[in-house]
Amino acid sequence: MLVLRDPLGLSDQLLALPQPLAPLLGLCDGTRDLVGIHTALTLRWGIRICRPTMDQLMEMLDEACLLDNQRSAAAMRSALSAYRDAPNRPPVLAGGGYPAEANTLKRFLDGFDGRDVSSGCQHPGNAPILGIVSPHIDYARGGPVYRAVWTAATEAARTADLAIIFGTDHLGDLGAITVTRQSYATPYGLLPTAVDVIDAVANGLGEEAAFGKELHHRTEHSIELASVWLHHVRQGRSIEIVPVLCGSFAHFVAGQADPAQDPHIEAAIAALRQATKGRNLLVVAAADLAHVGPAFGGPPFDIHARAELRQTDEELLEGLSRGDADGFFASLRSTGDRNNVCGLPPIYLALRLLGNTCGETIAYDQCPADEADTSWVSVAGMVWH
Repeated sequence: MLVLRDPLGLSDQLLALPQPLAPLLGLCDGTRDLVGIHTALTLRWGIRICRPTMDQLMEMLDEACLLDNQRSAAAMRSALSAYRDAPNRPPVLAGGGYPAEANTLKRFLDGFDGRDVSSGCQHPGNAPILGIVSPHIDYARGGPVYRAVWTAATEAARTADLAIIFGTDHLGDLGAITVTRQSYATPYGLLPTAVDVIDAVANGLGEEAAFGKELHHRTEHSIELASVWLHHVRQGRSIEIVPVLCGSFAHFVAGQADPAQDPHIEAAIAALRQATKGRNLLVVAAADLAHVGPAFGGPPFDIHARAELRQTDEELLEGLSRGDADGFFASLRSTGDRNNVCGLPPIYLALRLLGNTCGETIAYDQCPADEADTSWVSVAGMVWH
């Protein structure tokens, strides 16, 4: 069976479709009517399904808002309106990925031991931290790396008056940069969005480009997981944030365009720099590294492959420590991003915003991604100054 769900949550329905009927989904590309779909299933795929049954399946897809049509568009508008009208963007993982009560959350986060994954590198005390790489994997697997990097960045987080958080948008369009005026809540309270900075970005990008996929903020976990740690190390004290979701760089990796010449990225970075002049700023890239193994469409990774992955990641992190955004991107494009570094967009944008910087790796780990321990996600913590 194929289990279908809407990651945007326009519908809470889960649909199970028999695997032999998978071609039906591929035929729903907007180029055929129901007669054409039924004909193609019969003649091209040899799938014999009676028309009433096929019509019933299509109705189920429609009711679950899994078709791009008037129903799903109306559901999208309704969901976006509800998101914007809400008092804040609630912490959707609270009570599941981490405790929802502040005191319990504090004990939970304090319980991680970052020494187990420490790189042994110590941040020099006389060089202020301007930015960090923090994971966005769940705390259960990435907690020690979170703890190590946020401990190193505690003073910077406590003295900053504004944090820009670039997070991977796992549903994002190619090259999309998506902001929101909605404030992020954590179990510690509210992190208000710096609306003046958001407005500046929207003026630079245009309203549609800046907010066209704003609903992604509702369920995307990358910024949320970094925000909770930011609020934690600030001991519950509030700070203005600028939440920025970053879409896929697949077209850049494929050589179809160059991020260094992309007007969309240029406009966003220019707007952020101008709007944050004079602010005591902390830049956060909420970003994981490699995603390898069968869970991500690749071959199994044994202990030897993991050792090679660690070496590759260390070379990548060494490049990041030099603060070279273009060099970082070039190193991934040269291999076709074969290790699926999903943190590429937020790290690149953070480096572009920081400009001339250098850094150190604070922690590194590889987290299992399947029950057979053949798929892995690598994560790291880094500080830039």
